[in-house]
Amino acid sequence: MDLKTYLTLDATDMAEFIQKKEIAPSEFIELSFQQLEKVNPKLNAVTHARMEKVMEEAKRMTIEHRPFAGVPILLKNISQSLKGEAITSGSSLFKSMISEHDSNFVAKVREAGFLFLGHTNTPEFGLKNITEPVLHGPTRNPWNPEYSPGGSSGGAAAAIASGIVPMAGASDGGGSIRIPASFSSLFGLKPTRGRTPVGPGVGRQWQGASIDFVLSRSVRDSAAMLDALQVVQQEAAFQTPLLTGNSIDAMNEPFKKRLKIAFTTKSPVDTPVSEEAKLAVEKIVRWLEKEGHIVEEQENDVDGVQLMKDYFLMNSGEISSVVEQLERSIGRSITAEDVEIETWMLNEAGKSVSAAKYSASLASWDTAAAQMANFHKTYDFYITPATAFTAPKIGELTHSNADQERLRAQMKEARNSEKQQELIWDMFLPSLTYTPFTQLANLTGQPAISVPVHLSNEGLPLGVQVMAPKGGERRLLQLAAQLEQTDLWVGIKGNPIFA
Repeated sequence: MDLKTYLTLDATDMAEFIQKKEIAPSEFIELSFQQLEKVNPKLNAVTHARMEKVMEEAKRMTIEHRPFAGVPILLKNISQSLKGEAITSGSSLFKSMISEHDSNFVAKVREAGFLFLGHTNTPEFGLKNITEPVLHGPTRNPWNPEYSPGGSSGGAAAAIASGIVPMAGASDGGGSIRIPASFSSLFGLKPTRGRTPVGPGVGRQWQGASIDFVLSRSVRDSAAMLDALQVVQQEAAFQTPLLTGNSIDAMNEPFKKRLKIAFTTKSPVDTPVSEEAKLAVEKIVRWLEKEGHIVEEQENDVDGVQLMKDYFLMNSGEISSVVEQLERSIGRSITAEDVEIETWMLNEAGKSVSAAKYSASLASWDTAAAQMANFHKTYDFYITPATAFTAPKIGELTHSNADQERLRAQMKEARNSEKQQELIWDMFLPSLTYTPFTQLANLTGQPAISVPVHLSNEGLPLGVQVMAPKGGERRLLQLAAQLEQTDLWVGIKGNPIFA
C-alpha cells in the first residue's frame, strides 16, 4: 500500500485489511510514521514517538478477537498514560515524568487491539482551548499552519487532520474534543458522563466534567469505539448503564419518527457569535426541515454566565489540589516560574475557595442538569455552533509577558475570593469568546457531538454541536451518520494536506 491510499482510510478500513491478512500491522505502522516524519516538523502534533517499540509490538501481536487489532493510534499527553513512556501533561513540572502503568482508559484501548505510536501535544494540564504549551511549543492546524487546531486535544486533532493516524485518544472537560473537531473538520463525540473508563486512582476528573474518548475522521470509528470503551466500573464515582447491541448497526437505522429539535446561535455568556457560525447552524436546520423534522429556535433555561463562573471556581479548586499534591511530592513550593499563567492564577484563586462555595458551585451543575433534562422532554436534540468562530491564530490567545505580569500583580492585590474569581473570568474571557457553547454538556453530563459541516470563506473549518439527553449517544450517531452521507459533510475535503 502506498501513502496516498493510507491517507484515505479510517480505522475501520485498516482493521478490515488486517483481519483479512491483506496488510500487516507493521506496514500500517511504517506508513503512519512516514506521514508523521513528513508533517510533524511543521505541525508539532506529536510530542513523543516510540517507533522502534511499536514496530516490535506490531510484529509480535495476534489479531484474533480484537476489533482494531494492529491499527495505529496516538494517545493524549495527559491522563492517557502508557507504562514506561513519558507523560508530561504539557507541563515543565512533568518533563521527566515516566508512567508506571497504563491508565484505565489506555488499558481498554489496548484491549481493542490498537498499537500506540506515542503521545500528542496538549496545553498545560489541559486548561486551554488552544495547544501552545511552553514545554512543547504550539501545535498548528493542518488546514492552515498560521492557525491553532484548538485544544486541549489539539495535538490529537492535528495528527488526524494531517493523516498521521485515522483516530487518536482525546479528552473533554469543557469542549476539548468538540472544539478541535470544529477547528479541524473532524467528528467529535463526547459520551455521557460515566460511559468510558476513569478510575480508580485518578479522582473524579474535574468532578465528572472531564471524560476520555477519541477524535475520529469517520462516524463509524467513533461508534465502534463507543462499544469498545464503554464500561461499568464498580469503583468509579460515575456510572451509566451499558448500551446493548451494536452502535454501528444502530447508527445506520433511520429515525422511527420525526424529531423535534431546538436550536440557538446565541452565546450562553452573551459574547459575540460570528456570521460563519450562524450560517453553519442554518445549514443543519434547513437540512433537518427538508428531512421532515420539526425545528424551532429556542434557548434553554440555564443561566450560562453563572454556570461558567461555577465552572471556573471548580477549576480553581481542582488546580489548587493538584499543585498541593505536587508540592508534597517534590518537597518544595511551586512558584510562578514553575507553571504557566493560567495554572498559577487558578491555583492562587483556589486557595481561598471555601468548601461551602465549592459545594454550591457543584450543586449548580445539578440544577443545570435538571433544567436540561426537562428541556429534552420537549426536544430530542439541542443544536448550537460548536465554536463561535473559526480557529484563532497561533499566539492570539496566549498571554504576552506584559499581560502575565499584570495578571499576577492583580491577583496578589485581590482581597477576597470574589475579586479573584473576577480575575479568572477576565483572564479566560478572550478564549471563552471563541468557545462558549461546549461547557454545558460537560457540566450536565450529557453526550454531545461536533459535526464538520462548514468551511469559511478563508477555508477554515467550523463545526456544529448537537446535544442529546444522557444516554443518547446512539441517536447522535444516527444523526451524524445521515449527515455524513450528504454534501454538507466537509471532513477532509479541501484540506491542503490531502491535495
